[in-house]
Amino acid sequence: MRFLLVFLVVLVIAWRWRAWREAAQLEKKNSNTGSTVSTEMVQCRQCGLHLPANEAVTGKLGRYCSHAHRLTMEP
Repeated sequence: MRFLLVFLVVLVIAWRWRAWREAAQLEKKNSNTGSTVSTEMVQCRQCGLHLPANEAVTGKLGRYCSHAHRLTMEP
């Protein structure tokens, strides 16, 4: 009888520890996904490619995906 009681106590402790660990991992995963930063997307005036605004080449008439496209569209 004593062995059964010890076994049940160990089983409950292991079950609670596992539930706590899974909850902590889920909370960590949720906190990491919430910190993503969105960036503005722009379209190349020459070919229509969408790219982040910070990677675009800005010209007189608009934004382009490369210097070559800017040169072909602007004099």
